[in-house]
Parts: sequence; C-alpha cells; structure tokens
Amino acid sequence: MLATRLNRQGSLARCAAFTIIAGFSITGCQQAQKSSFVYPAAPRTDQVDVYHGVSIADPFRPLENPDAPETQTWITAENEVTNSYLSAIPSRGAIKDRLTTLWDYEKYGTPVMRGDRYFFTMNDGLQNQSVLYTMRGRNGTPKVVLDPNKFSTDGTVALAGWVPSHNGRLLAYGVSKSGSDWQEWKVFDLDIFHDRTDIVKWVKFSGASWSPDDRGFYYSRYDKPNEATKFEDVNYHQKLYYHRVGQKQKHDKLIYQRADEKEWGFGGSVTDDGKLLIISVWKGTARKNLIFYKDLQDPDAEVVELINEFEAEYEVVDNDGSILWVRTDLNAPRGRLIAIDLNHPARTNWKEIIPEAKETLRGVSAVGDRLIASYLKDARTLIKVFYTDGTFSRDVELPGIGTARGFGGKRTDTYTHYAYTSFTNPGSIYRYDVATGKSTVFRQPKVDVDPNQYVTKQIFYESKDGTRVPMFITHKKGLTLDGSNPTLLYGYGGFNIPITPSFSVSRLVWMEMGGVYAVANIRGGGEYGKAWHEAGMKTKKQNVFDDFIAAGEWLIANQYTSKKKLAIMGGSNGGLLVGACMTQRPDLFGAAIAAVGVMDMLRFKEFTIGWAWVSDYGTPDNADEFEALYAYSPLHNLKDGVAYPSTMITTADHDDRVVPAHSFKFAARLQEAHGGSNPVLIRIETKAGHGAGKPTSKRIQEAADMWAFLFKELDAKPKL
Repeated sequence: MLATRLNRQGSLARCAAFTIIAGFSITGCQQAQKSSFVYPAAPRTDQVDVYHGVSIADPFRPLENPDAPETQTWITAENEVTNSYLSAIPSRGAIKDRLTTLWDYEKYGTPVMRGDRYFFTMNDGLQNQSVLYTMRGRNGTPKVVLDPNKFSTDGTVALAGWVPSHNGRLLAYGVSKSGSDWQEWKVFDLDIFHDRTDIVKWVKFSGASWSPDDRGFYYSRYDKPNEATKFEDVNYHQKLYYHRVGQKQKHDKLIYQRADEKEWGFGGSVTDDGKLLIISVWKGTARKNLIFYKDLQDPDAEVVELINEFEAEYEVVDNDGSILWVRTDLNAPRGRLIAIDLNHPARTNWKEIIPEAKETLRGVSAVGDRLIASYLKDARTLIKVFYTDGTFSRDVELPGIGTARGFGGKRTDTYTHYAYTSFTNPGSIYRYDVATGKSTVFRQPKVDVDPNQYVTKQIFYESKDGTRVPMFITHKKGLTLDGSNPTLLYGYGGFNIPITPSFSVSRLVWMEMGGVYAVANIRGGGEYGKAWHEAGMKTKKQNVFDDFIAAGEWLIANQYTSKKKLAIMGGSNGGLLVGACMTQRPDLFGAAIAAVGVMDMLRFKEFTIGWAWVSDYGTPDNADEFEALYAYSPLHNLKDGVAYPSTMITTADHDDRVVPAHSFKFAARLQEAHGGSNPVLIRIETKAGHGAGKPTSKRIQEAADMWAFLFKELDAKPKL
C-alpha cells in the first residue's frame, strides 16, 4: 500500500519558535535552472496551513481536484511532454516488441474445488484480463465461465474477485472499472450458465462468503458515495450485510455495524461446518484486529465479542466444533497458532497448538485433517505440515529460492493446490496430496526463456544502525563486477508486507537486456514479523529509508554498479520510499521511478482510505509524529537548485487508493525545484487505478516506457 521518507529540515522545537513558510520556493519559475525542458505551468494558490505553530505553504493544492479544468489542462500538457520524450528513444519500440513476445504465454491461477467442479483462471498470453474457467473433475474439459475481456472493449473492466458456493452451482463475483477499488458484485448460475439478476453495489475492501445453505452470501460495503467525488472522498462506516440471491440489494439484511466507530471495517466469513459467522473487525491498516462471531444455527443469536481489544493480529483458520484455531502474534512477534474454546473463552484457557518458531508464520490452512503452515525464512517460503494437535508431520519440498502460495481447501479434502514462483520461474501450479506429501504438476506454463541462464543470490548487508538486512540479486550468469551494470533496486518497506521472490516478464526483459535486478527486504515489511515491521513505523520510519540507501551503497561498493548506473523503483508505499530516498540522497542514484506513491505526508489522510494508514505512518495531528512526517515527506523536502536524478513519476486518473494528487503535486514541485539537466517526467495513465486489474496492453506499454527511460538515463545500451 504505502511508504515514507525524506531529509530533516530541523526539529519541531526550532521551527515552532517562528512563523515560516516552509518547504517551498516562493518563486513562480517553472523552468529548471540547467535543463532544456520547459514544463507546463501548474495551477497555483497561496494556500498556507499551520501545523503545531509551523506555517507550511501548499502552492499546488489546486491539483488535488483531478476534474478541475486547469488540472485537466495540466495533465494533458504533462503527458505531451512525457510522450514526446519517450517516443524519441530509439530502443523503445524494440523493448515493447520483446516484452510482447515474452508476455505471450499461458498463465494459470491456483484452482478451487467446490462440489464436483474445479474453478481456475487462465490467460492465454496477451489477453487483457484472465478468464475464469470451470471443469468437472481433475481431467474434465475446461469451460469458460466469465471472460472479463468481453466486459469492455479496451480491457479496463476487471474481474475483482470470485467465490463459488459450497455446492459449486452458484458463483458470486466482483467487477471493477478502470482500476477503482469500488466494485459491483453479481451472481452467476452454473446450471443455466448465465447471470442471475443480482447486483450488489458500493462494495470496497470486501470479499464474499456463502451461507451454509448456498442461498446467499455475506459481504461488506459503504453507503452510496457522491458520484462526482467518489474517487477522492474519505471512506468511513463500513457495514456487514447478508445478500439473499434473487432479492434486490435494498432488502439485504444488515448483520453488523458500529455507528460509534466510523473507522471500523468488517470481514465476514462462514466456517466450513456452516455453524459460525466469524467477523474480523479491522481499523485502518494496523495488524491488530478484533474477532466477533455469530451462531448461524440460532436465527436470533446476537453477535458475540470474543476478542474486543486491538492488541494483536488474529486470523481464524478453522474450527473443530466449539474450538477455534487462530493464528496470532499475541506474545509471539513471529506468529503462532492457538486454540480457543468458545465454551470457555477466558484467556487462561487458550492453548498453544503450533508455537512460535525462528521463521515468521504468515498463514495456516486446515486441509485433510492437517495444518499446513506457511513460513518466511529470510524472505523465502518454507512450508511445514502439522497434525491438528500440533505434532510436526513433514516439510513440503519446494523447487528452490522462491514463493509458494495457495494450500487452500476444506478439512474434508484429501488434496490441495499451490503455486510456486521465483525470479526466473513463471509460476507452476502443483497438486499436493496431503496424506502422502507428494506434489505433482497441475499446470506448467511454457515461456521462451531458459532459467538456467540466470542466477539469484541472497546477500546480507548492514544498514546505518548496524541492522542486518537481506537482499536478493538476480542477473544473467557471467556478469562482470566492474561497476558498469545498469542496476534496478526495488523496495517497499511498510504495512507488514513482505517482498518475496516472484516472476515478472518485465523484470526478465530488464535482465535479458543486461540489467541487474535487486530487491532489498527492508524494515517496515513483514519479512521477520512484528518487530521488523514496527522498526519501520511512525517515528521510526527513517530506518526504512536508511536500509534502502544502504542497499544502494552496498551494490556500488561491491562493483555491481555505480551511482550513474543505479536506479531505484517502488510503488505505492514503495513510491514514497523512492521519493524520500531520492530527496535525501539525490547524489546516490542515476534515475528513479516512483509509481503511485504517497508523496504528501501532511495530507494523505484527507482522501479515500488514507486515514487508515495512520497506523503505519502516524498522523500530523500529533506533534512528535508531525515532526517525523515533515522531516521525510517527499513533497516538502524538495529544495530549490538541487540536481535530482532523472525521474519518472507514474500515476493513474482512477487511483482511489493513493489519489493522483500525491504524484501531481510532487511532479509540479520537483519540476520547479530541479536544478539539473536530468528530465523530470510524469506519466499519467487514463482509465486505470492503483494497479489491480490493469489490462495487459497497458502493462506492456508502461514497462516499455520505464525500461526505455531507464536505459537511456543510465547511459546503457539494451542488449536486444
């Protein structure tokens, strides 16, 4: 989701003694001092906000309104500058052609079994959206259920989620337009192979869970938004509903709401035995939640507050009658599995099933009367199988350094499926026999690439404060360590989200052309559990940027690259990471790509779901957190006359997660302040959002633009 960081401009104590206009030049010059670029003039205002006695100018506030005529004029002009620059790069077309060629292979999703039907997604290669298929039995003939490519002519309407009923006869599915988080849910009937009349609107941050009789499903939504401002307005007061198939949404039953807690959100999930509705209560992005439940066997049952303190993360894995198996980090920063008896729910009666290990426990599933536990060991997947009493059974053998996901199913299933991928493996789907521990290939794509031509290694380096940080480095074999290699350093560092090995056609093309790809597993993420995450939160966020900067310095010191050949990249929270690091250390990087980033750390909580990020970032409403936020906020730490790296900022007009105003304001201010000859471009995608559901055609074009830009700015010739 997000990230943050920048230089310190002085302590709050010092700034509070004066009334100052901080963070911006008051001049109106839009032309960089040494650049041949003349950038479009952005709409301006004399807006000044006061935080804890500090007056801070926000001259580009008008860009927060994406639909204003002056903003639209600026967007058009900026895209013209960007497109003109990119179209003049000779290698751009050849890079796009190679991306298109390699992208053209079958891609499979992990299958789900319901009744006698398999459900899985597949993309035949260059389809804009993956298609949902079903088949009867393991060797049945696949049949198209939903083809999102027919939802629109340009591929910008995506299948946002799908959940088959227990008997496999009905399918609830969500649709998202232009990458928005807003979704509409519908019901597909597999007996007649056609949609029912159901339409469920205003759904956001929710899936669906079928009731045990398959006559309806639980979901969460917000009140009807203002149509004109629904991509910017804050989202509060989510409610949990039950939708009966065949009825209009206005008749949906309200299951739970909290009018006194506007920030609370609800995830409803029915246990496999159909007896309980588990309600996970979340507040923002904090990895702390509540667990409530409702007895579905009693129509008059009230919601019971089982865990009613936001003190730890709790995930209900399954139940055995009145016993809930719950994964938690309570008194276990790296995670453990406990059992809670609903008949004796006092904490003194909680029992430990799988104790905390050296590795980080990221998930547990109950399949075939086994508990399949997914761990992270130095940011790579490790899978262990236990009996339901917690006794260790076996490890699941994986092909190498990579990531395995899946292992879903029911306790009555005798097998499950998982996907395995790495930096050079495109993602094979395996069927796993729970009783024997044997994995067999279910689907395996064929890509025009030889993984044996590449090597992945994991190194550990020291950050500024001596913390040991892991980093993956992947490149073609035979690389010469002479400091001349174009190198792309990627990071995220936030919200307890780990960055693990995964396959990407675009990254493969980067390496095929001679580039080095490095991933730094910096603090703020979830690689080493709760402590690793908290070491990069709020007033400790500077650790995240120090870790990333240290990664760049290690790559240079070890002759992988040089300052002029080193590029950094990140998206969302990672876009903040890039903005902060290029502002703090503009001398260290040759180029930067900041994608859909959080750049204004003083106003992030004023839009859509931004308020939820306070748990990770802190809030400018608190004096100490304001000081930290202001010290690294990318927008507020740009300085006039500084030569910044060649920069491409990317965003989208329908991004209602990190609203494009962050990127708009950062780009306008960077173009104004920049004192070097390097280009500062902003690429504004249309009919797209934060990234989910982006059609293949747009993804290929975006990758071609980024790689062409980087190879040119790093003064490297792509090997095509």
